[in-house]
Amino acid sequence: MPSNAAAFLVGEAVRPLVVGPAPYPVPGPSEIVVKNGAVAINPIEWILQDHLMDFPMHYPMIMGQDLAGEVVEIGSEVSRFKVGDRVLGHGFGMLHNNNDPESAFQNYTIVSEDMAAVIGDDVSFEQASVLPLCFSTAAGGLYQKEFLNLPPPSLNPTPKGETLVIWGGASCVGSNAIQLAIASGYEVIAVASAKNADYVKKLGAVEAFDYRSETVVADIITYLKGKTIAGAFNAVKDGFDGCLEIVQASQGGKFITSVLPVPEVLPAGISSRFIVMDPPQFAKSAYVEYLAPALKQGKYIIAPKPLVIGKGLESIQAGIDRQKQGMSAEKVVISL
Repeated sequence: MPSNAAAFLVGEAVRPLVVGPAPYPVPGPSEIVVKNGAVAINPIEWILQDHLMDFPMHYPMIMGQDLAGEVVEIGSEVSRFKVGDRVLGHGFGMLHNNNDPESAFQNYTIVSEDMAAVIGDDVSFEQASVLPLCFSTAAGGLYQKEFLNLPPPSLNPTPKGETLVIWGGASCVGSNAIQLAIASGYEVIAVASAKNADYVKKLGAVEAFDYRSETVVADIITYLKGKTIAGAFNAVKDGFDGCLEIVQASQGGKFITSVLPVPEVLPAGISSRFIVMDPPQFAKSAYVEYLAPALKQGKYIIAPKPLVIGKGLESIQAGIDRQKQGMSAEKVVISL
C-alpha cells in the first residue's frame, strides 16, 4: 500500500499547516482514489484556519476540496473510470463532517465517481484543479430546487428566452455559473471589472457591466427593460445589494442565489438563499451527463486561470495566505 502524507490544520488559528504522514484512503464501492497532481486554494481554507465561521472542526484535520490527478484505485461498482485516468475531482471531505480521506490537501484523496470528470492529456493538473469546487457551487446555486432550480445543462441547449444576472462574473464561481447557465439555455449578463469584460464575454456573457461604475445598477435595469429575468446569482462578497435592486426592478424571477449568507429580512416578494450544496441534486446531470462530454468535446472552458505559486504540500500554507489577499480571474494552485 502506498504511503500517504497530508498538510494538517492542528489547531484553531494555528499556522502554518503541518505536513506529516496520513492514512492511505480506501475507496468505497462508488468511489475512486486519486493520486493528486495539483490542488487549488479557496477562501474557505483561510476562513476555517482563522476560525472565522461556525463549522464542525476536529484537530488535526485535512482541508481542501479542489484536486486533479491520476486514478490509482476504483471501487467495486465504479464504471466511469479506470486506473490511469487523468481526472479532476471535488474532494467533499470538508462538507462530509470533515471526513479526512475525502479532503484534498494530501497526496491521495477519495472522490465520489459522480463528482469527477476525465481530463484530456492537453490539460495540466494545475489547470484542471481550479474547477471542481467552483463548478459544484455554481451548479448548486443554479440547479438545486431550493435555489434557482434551472433545467440541467446540455451540450445542445434550447433557448429559454430569459436572462440571468451574474454579479461577480470573473470570480471562480461566476466563471462557471456563466457557462452553466448558458448551457441551460439562458442569456447571461455579467457584472465584473472593466479589465475583465472581455474575459466574461469569452465565457459567453452577452454583456459585461463594470461594478465600479456609479450607474451600474441603473444601466443593468435599463438593459433589462423588455426582457424577462430568471433571477440573479451573487458570486462575490459585495454584490448582493446590487442584485436585490435589479431583481426588484425587473420582470421575471425574484430569487437571488448567493455564495455568502443573505439578510434575514428581505423586501416582500424577494427570496434568497446562501448556497449549501446537496450533490445528489446536481452531480449526475452536471458532472456525469454534461461536464465530462463537454470537456471531451471542447465545449467547456476550464476557468479561471491557475496561479501556481509553489510545489509540494509544504507550499499549501503560502497558497492559503496568497488567496487571502484576494483574487480576480485567477485561482491559487499548488503543484504536487
